[in-house]
Amino acid sequence: MEQAFHVLKDLVLENDVVRLRRIAIDDKPGYARIAFDPDIWTYFVSTVTDAASLDTFVEQGIRDTLNGTRIVFTIIDKRSGAVAGSASYGNIAPADRRLEIGWSWLGARYRGNGTNRAVKSLLLGHAFDALGCERVEFKTDVLNTRARKGLLGIGAKEEGVLRSFNVMPGGRRRDAIYYSILKAEWPAVRAERFHG
Repeated sequence: MEQAFHVLKDLVLENDVVRLRRIAIDDKPGYARIAFDPDIWTYFVSTVTDAASLDTFVEQGIRDTLNGTRIVFTIIDKRSGAVAGSASYGNIAPADRRLEIGWSWLGARYRGNGTNRAVKSLLLGHAFDALGCERVEFKTDVLNTRARKGLLGIGAKEEGVLRSFNVMPGGRRRDAIYYSILKAEWPAVRAERFHG
């Protein structure tokens, strides 16, 4: 996994539905068309509400990707060629052969139509099959019922709640709930949840 990690910065993944590639400055106009929807950011620690916060989002994503703390992908809808959202690999631990998939969001028109499942299929497949991960984890706000339902829907197992995990905008202390899929579970999950 150590060797495979070094090529993550230039990774491109695609299937019939989406193409995932490294976030870039040129993505700003595409993100601007979908990112200012406040419903996206309800359960996020940071928000994108205007041009300045969009600049911060894109520039931080580029910095994180270049320094390897997080690999931030722009999601391209292959039917339209438009930016559909973003997702990341983070908390990457090559020695432990694990990483987190998260920081995921989609524009409103890309929700509920299979886009998220297509994204997760690519990210999970690459994590287990190419990187050799033993564990892929996910976390979300315990109040985010849509994300929790989605994680169960892709075959992730609920592990537990970390109480008072972090501070949200507005000062609320968020309880974070963790989910995971293990390498031994991946073949069955792929066959049952991703039809592959």
